Amino acid sequence: MLRKIRIGIALVFFCGITLLFLDFTGTLHAFLGWMAKVQFMPALLAFQGIVLGALVLLTLLFGRVYCSFICPLGIFQDIISRVAAWRKRNRFRYLKARNGLRYSMLLLYVAFLLSGFSVGVSLFDPYSSYGRIASNLFAPLYQWGNNLLAYFAERADSYAFYHHEVWLKSLSVFLVAVVSFLVVAVLAWRRGRLYCNTLCPVGSFLGLLSRFSLFRPVVDARKCSQCGLCAKNCKSSCIDVKERKIDYSRCVACMDCLDVCKKGAVRYVFVSKRESFANPLPGEDAASVPQGGKRSQVSSKPDSASLQPVPEVVAGLAGLSWDPIAKRVSVQVAPDPMADRGGIPPESTVALTATQAAPEPLQEKALASRRQFIRLSASVLLSTAVAQAQRKVDGGLAEIIDKEIPDRETPITPPGSLSARNMARHCTACQLCVSVCPNQVLHPSRRMETLMQPEMSYERGYCRPECTRCSEVCPTGAIRLLDRAEKSATQIGHAVWLRENCVVLTDGVNCGNCARHCPTGAITMILSEDGIWDSPEIPMVDTERCIGCGACENLCPARPYSAIYVEGHPVHRKV
Repeated sequence: MLRKIRIGIALVFFCGITLLFLDFTGTLHAFLGWMAKVQFMPALLAFQGIVLGALVLLTLLFGRVYCSFICPLGIFQDIISRVAAWRKRNRFRYLKARNGLRYSMLLLYVAFLLSGFSVGVSLFDPYSSYGRIASNLFAPLYQWGNNLLAYFAERADSYAFYHHEVWLKSLSVFLVAVVSFLVVAVLAWRRGRLYCNTLCPVGSFLGLLSRFSLFRPVVDARKCSQCGLCAKNCKSSCIDVKERKIDYSRCVACMDCLDVCKKGAVRYVFVSKRESFANPLPGEDAASVPQGGKRSQVSSKPDSASLQPVPEVVAGLAGLSWDPIAKRVSVQVAPDPMADRGGIPPESTVALTATQAAPEPLQEKALASRRQFIRLSASVLLSTAVAQAQRKVDGGLAEIIDKEIPDRETPITPPGSLSARNMARHCTACQLCVSVCPNQVLHPSRRMETLMQPEMSYERGYCRPECTRCSEVCPTGAIRLLDRAEKSATQIGHAVWLRENCVVLTDGVNCGNCARHCPTGAITMILSEDGIWDSPEIPMVDTERCIGCGACENLCPARPYSAIYVEGHPVHRKV
């Protein structure tokens, strides 16, 4: 029952947090956003004392239930380990704790936190690691599925789905997500929770607290038969069957050992009851306690008959004979007097051997043709997608050149981040704000000092004053919650006009696009030459009114670089 409760709660948290990164509409955050805010590192960086106190109290009461109930990366490892168990069951064994590596990683992570080295903090935070995996690997698949549904819905005159652009926001973050996925998946496939108990700093810290937990799984020496099923199914490899002990610093309270023990020797109990049955009676060796807990004076040494090779014992039954040289079992088949002999000898020996039939030629041809069809279809789809991505045209079939990111001296951080320093110290680069940004203005930073943290750029859209989505979903406090009025009065940067790029002067046409779309009226058009009334008009920026929303940069027709771009402010101001 405890295991089923654990699985149910874990699936709720895992599905809820995954949907937070997949839902590009942002509607689910009103209902599920609290799941991201109860994660350990976001609560620590946001100084949420109530959440931290609740997590510490849970650990002191029930052990590392955070790792198996709440943490999405831990639950993700359990899912992979469960899939691997379908191929091979009872695949774990007791391993000694790698305490040197565990606590070295914990001390290193604390040093990253104290020094403000945000890249190191982001790389090893379990919640943020899963966030990057979900937003970079799972979200594109979800969005492509949505676009497929939108394609068919449109042809059925339905608008239940709409097309969402899928694009690679950052190659570096994508590679980090791929490496994280492979490391976690391979370790979980082979060794279960090895990542949690060696590299994860949150798991190491909670492991120190779980040594003093009040409720723990314990082994009843009076019932234990030392069959080893609990250790073979322990994902944390922390159950020593010989000593009948459990390493509680590595145990994640998954309750799998309780479910597989057929003697009921593993129980989850209050610590005060542990000593009454977890150990043998005084003066008694643990190995002398037989199966079922009934003690006797019979010697525990194995009988010589029990040492007989298993194949010979089995072969001795029902007329079987064991050939020790060929290492196979033969059975004597008695002749049937009523059967037609037909050249069959009266007595025959049938060897029980395993053979594998080779595939027929027709099956091989069918498989080969099927593979060729799949390869051909995949190549056609890939070439079509690449061709569409490489060449974009407008209604007149004129090629459209994508905008390039300008070289800004100061990066632009989202409204509500207060300053670049506040963003660097509190953000764990989980990519949640990047995933939900409806205007596609947030993307991960490429700068080494702020790698993977969100920055603003306006090649695909601009930051609308009425949108406060990023501040609503941030779980760490790196982006403070703002209302629409506060955001419209927050100056995150100012626009800069580049004379050499403006189409008014390079192409001799009238434009004024930047002034028409400026939401604060910070851009006005003036004559390029004083006193000449028919000279072309060029934009002039009022830096005191500009809030740095990027509407001018995004809507500027100049390519590949806009004639007007936004330069960020290290510290945000109020206008």
